[in-house]
Amino acid sequence: MAGITFKHVKKVYPGGVEVIPDLNLEIKDKEFVILVGPSGCGKSTTLRMIAGLEDITEGELFIGDRLVNGVAPKDRDIAMVFQNYALYPHMTVYKNIAFGLSLRKMPKDEIDRKVHEAARVLDLEPLLDRKPKALSGGQRQRVALGRAMVRNPAVFLLDEPLSNLDAKLRTAMRSEIIRLHKRLDTTFVYVTHDQTEAMTMGDRIVVMKDGIIQQADTPQNLYDYPCNLFVAGFIGSPQMNFIDAQLRKENDRYFIDFLGFSIPVPEGKADQAVLDKYVGVDVVLGIRPEDLHTEEIFLEASADSIVHADIDIAELMGSEIYLYLECKGTKLIARVPARFRGQAGEQATFALDKNKMHLFDKETQWEIFH
Repeated sequence: MAGITFKHVKKVYPGGVEVIPDLNLEIKDKEFVILVGPSGCGKSTTLRMIAGLEDITEGELFIGDRLVNGVAPKDRDIAMVFQNYALYPHMTVYKNIAFGLSLRKMPKDEIDRKVHEAARVLDLEPLLDRKPKALSGGQRQRVALGRAMVRNPAVFLLDEPLSNLDAKLRTAMRSEIIRLHKRLDTTFVYVTHDQTEAMTMGDRIVVMKDGIIQQADTPQNLYDYPCNLFVAGFIGSPQMNFIDAQLRKENDRYFIDFLGFSIPVPEGKADQAVLDKYVGVDVVLGIRPEDLHTEEIFLEASADSIVHADIDIAELMGSEIYLYLECKGTKLIARVPARFRGQAGEQATFALDKNKMHLFDKETQWEIFH
């Protein structure tokens, strides 16, 4: 088993296109790490550098204690699962899973044992004699996982493996992959642009933008304590509301003024010296959709943090309603219980949860407090 360490790794493509300027990251042994970010952020390039499919321009990459910059992919003790499955169409499921072992000249009885063990874990035993064209997308992805699994690699690399599946299958396959990680007890590095996948699967999420790590943390910490506007907006669905605001100080108390409303900053929310720097300065208020409350109990308890907004659209999601709002020209989203009775075209009253407010520096985009 092995961890992975990037030390000042840089990747520049021909023509001087810099994709990864300076990557420093440590992935622990047996950790399930998700690389997430928008298209072009460098997450797949990072994965391919681990696999040896992309050369490193500068810096050092270790798998375990071994420097692997010049090591061929086949000698890195990794297995990779691709987005397009990469199965051999003329081979049966059995032969696809066994292919890598056959290349290693492993004894046939050992190959047979490993293939059947993987097939049992992935529920593929009834399909071993079929060819890929006779399989569903989910079944093909399980075959690809099985082929990687039988090699018993030190590191599993998965490059957007679920993006070709429909929503129901993606949910089922997420559970399969989580169970597989626990069963194999090895290091997983998983690339996705889907933040829902990232939040539900990883021990730790690495959020990337323009080849730079913005924040690497547990899913809950990323959600609750985003370090900047990009992370706050990328993690969470629907995304966090951002509102232009100003910080005001009055009689040793701090207030956030926005859209004609004024809400006090709870004591202890941030250090006084930090807040003093931003008094009278343009800032960005962040509030998650579920922290705009319509329930009477919240409204009564939060008289100092009431806001009003017009409902554009009320979208019933089953157990909850997404309210698309407009407040003095600013678009907002609220997640409220399904029993809420407001309709499009009406004005609604909300209690903003002061303890869940985030404040960001408008210029640097870094968080002031959370």
